[in-house]
Amino acid sequence: MPYLDGMASNRFSSGSGPSQRQLRVGELIRRTLSDVLNRGEIHDPDLNRIPITVGEVRTSPDLKVATVFIMPLGGDRREETLALLRKHKGELRHHVGRAMTLKFAPELRFQLDETFDRMDETRRLFSDETVQRDIAGDDEDDDQ
Repeated sequence: MPYLDGMASNRFSSGSGPSQRQLRVGELIRRTLSDVLNRGEIHDPDLNRIPITVGEVRTSPDLKVATVFIMPLGGDRREETLALLRKHKGELRHHVGRAMTLKFAPELRFQLDETFDRMDETRRLFSDETVQRDIAGDDEDDDQ
C-alpha cells in the first residue's frame, strides 16, 4: 500500500488489532472487576448500590493501561457511576492486581459503553418504514 509509506508508525499501532495476550488479560480484568462489583467489595455504599455491567476491557500493547467500558444497569446514573468508579480506581486496581500474575497491575480508565445505545439506534433505523422499503427493494433487485 504505497499511500501508507509516508505515514508515521509507532509501537502502539501495528494495524493488526490486539494480541492474544491483550485479549486474555482484558478478559481476566473484566471478569475480576465484574466479580468485585457484584460482591460489593468496594468500601462505598453508593457504588455498591448501583448494578454495573462491565462490557469490555481493552488493554494497551504494554498492558500498563486498561480501558474499562461500563454501563450501569438500565443506563441510569451514568455520570455518577463513572465518577464513583474513578474515585475508587486505586482500590479496584488493587483487586485486579491480586487476581493477576502480571508484574504490574494496569492503570484503570473507565468509559461508558456506548454499544447498547448503538444497537438501539440500529434497531430503530431498521424498523424505519423507508429503510424497510429499501431493504425490500434490494431483495427484488436480486431476483431479477
